Amino acid sequence: MPDRVPPPVDRLLPTDEARDLLALVRDIARREIVPAAAEEEDAGRFPRELFTLLSESGLLGLPYDSVYGGGDQPYEVYLQVLEELAAARLTVGLGVSVHTLACSALAAHGTDAQRAAHLPGMLGGGQLGAYCLSEPTSGSDAASLRTRAVRDGDDWVITGTKAWITHGGIADFYTVMARTGGEGPGGITAFLVPGDAEGVSAAPPERKMGLKGSPTAQVHFDGVRIPDARRIGDEGEGFAIALASLDSGRLGIAACAIGVAQAALDEAVAYARQRRQFGRPIADFQGLRFLLADMATRIEAGRALYLAAARLRDAGRPFAPQAAMAKVTCTDAAMQVTTDAVQVLGGYGYTADFPVERYLREAKVLQIVEGTNQIQRMVIARHLVGPETR
Repeated sequence: MPDRVPPPVDRLLPTDEARDLLALVRDIARREIVPAAAEEEDAGRFPRELFTLLSESGLLGLPYDSVYGGGDQPYEVYLQVLEELAAARLTVGLGVSVHTLACSALAAHGTDAQRAAHLPGMLGGGQLGAYCLSEPTSGSDAASLRTRAVRDGDDWVITGTKAWITHGGIADFYTVMARTGGEGPGGITAFLVPGDAEGVSAAPPERKMGLKGSPTAQVHFDGVRIPDARRIGDEGEGFAIALASLDSGRLGIAACAIGVAQAALDEAVAYARQRRQFGRPIADFQGLRFLLADMATRIEAGRALYLAAARLRDAGRPFAPQAAMAKVTCTDAAMQVTTDAVQVLGGYGYTADFPVERYLREAKVLQIVEGTNQIQRMVIARHLVGPETR
């Protein structure tokens, strides 16, 4: 069965421009994303042409400055765009989130010259980005990364391997964290590496449970030479830059999770209304009605939490613990809601004829990416009671 376009979510948006933007996104989703989503996910096909369309439509740079081709939109609006895209197809919503994350280091910490040189292409020039922090032996312990950048005159030579890279092998640019000094977080520096630089290559994409249309691969840097002008921030600031970017990126994952959950709920409600057993629609049975009510409540709670964190960010206030809370709440909600959606559809929910089995497989990875939910709970606890004693 083809995926359905969910009915509009009742949203409180800050401006008429934001309302028009959400209407544009829903129209693109209906016409360009939803019809081929199931088939392309099954085939493992990445829709690069869709990202070209999104770039031309101004949707790849929404939270950034219009001086450089961005959309001047608050995070409160940008995240709701992500939610709509993820509800249509997670590969697209997550791809926009990762691209936005890959742009964030340069946008926030680059020089005026760097921003002028690179951001227009990144935000509205059809380019696609990737974010390179994790490595085969440093996932949750990101500060132990081993990829090294060595100074050679006015250049840097980067050698190492990054792992679990969304858009690995197809990205036009990589935001790369590499070690330029000693051990620990203070020895890490950020760089902007062109995707076609000599020495950049990618392993075959990982074979994943879900999100098959989004390539995830190791990226190898074999003596990649880049000029010092592509260093972002000062030497040794890379880890702080990475963490600041991830706070915002976690809100993107939260919004994507609510999009997937909303799509699953819409599918379950539609099925419950038309499926008849014992002479009446199964939506009449209290046990199922309560299940749907709990699903809807989890979604509304998650949406409210990620929007509250976004509004803190937009106001220039600290939001790291709230971002972690939103990531945990929204992705756990997506896992529970998609599981319940399969249950509502019964045996049909376990087949590929309906999209809820795909939503379930996709929801799982959202509890892992950009900091596992266990790491998020550590972040929240540290804000409450301080760092762990050793």
